[in-house]
Amino acid sequence: MTLLKRLFVIAFFFGVIGAGALSYGYYYLSQPFTSSSVNEPLILEFPKGKHARYVITQVSKHYALGESILDNKQLRYGFSRLLGGVSHLRAGVYEVKPEHNWFDVWSMVSNGDELQFSVTLVEGHTLQQWLFTLNSAPYLSGDAKSAANALQESLGPTVDSLEGLLLPETYTYRAYSTVSGILKNAYESMQKTLADVWSSRSEACPVESPYELLILASIIEKETGISGERSLVASVFANRLAIGMRLQSDPTTIYGIEDFDGNLTRAHLREKTAYNTYRINGLPPTPIAMPSKASLEAAANPDDSPFYYFVADDTGGHVFSETLEEHNKAVRRYQLNKE
Repeated sequence: MTLLKRLFVIAFFFGVIGAGALSYGYYYLSQPFTSSSVNEPLILEFPKGKHARYVITQVSKHYALGESILDNKQLRYGFSRLLGGVSHLRAGVYEVKPEHNWFDVWSMVSNGDELQFSVTLVEGHTLQQWLFTLNSAPYLSGDAKSAANALQESLGPTVDSLEGLLLPETYTYRAYSTVSGILKNAYESMQKTLADVWSSRSEACPVESPYELLILASIIEKETGISGERSLVASVFANRLAIGMRLQSDPTTIYGIEDFDGNLTRAHLREKTAYNTYRINGLPPTPIAMPSKASLEAAANPDDSPFYYFVADDTGGHVFSETLEEHNKAVRRYQLNKE
């Protein structure tokens, strides 16, 4: 055999080995992690300055991947470097699921397809409840109270509180986003929503400014959680405001009680505070909670009704009455359990 033929045979031999290794590598990297005994996804935190080997270590540890001759970290790294595209990895927090494979991992981290987190800021909750929720949200940086104070200060001296000024919604964010960013987004979303609703208000709208609309909507939000009742509840308050009748709303009174223990007493109702609508005329000075868009729309477009009273029934809704006599009967039946 000539030297040229020998070289050809050697080259062919190594070519076959190389092709086989590449085929195995492609097969190996394309196998889902479901082949392991772990079915829970991995929340992979990939900090700045870390290497691809860090990703391999974390994924291998979580999914209990073996360390045999044909299945070890060095082989994973070698195949990944050759076939997986491990350059230009982006720091962040990622979710590696059991059905993913190594190609999925490198694509995810290379493209920066980070895990999206979410926080739901519930309608009818107060600012203080929202701040607690934000401080408890995962991977959200910053102190909620400090962020709220900073936002309020940036709005100028005419804004005494953020109560009612933030739109209830589920907000999505990436890891290490700031509380300030969420609050700013919620404020801007409420401003847009409020402007849209205010521009479409009916002639029956009983208030004179968008801020008063927020106040009234927050009361409606606290009075009923039933979508079909909001406009009817709004009509009761509109009717009362039209004749100068006090709103007499328990939720406003409760909002003005410091360290309320859940028991609203007659003494509370007699105490004159800025929020006790049994003792003051008109609206309280600020919203008492974060109103939803639905409550804003109800406040802006109340039903045309003859009602001036309502009381909770035993189904989660309310009974509406035109006269005090009818209302007292409903109270005796549903609140005092007397026919």
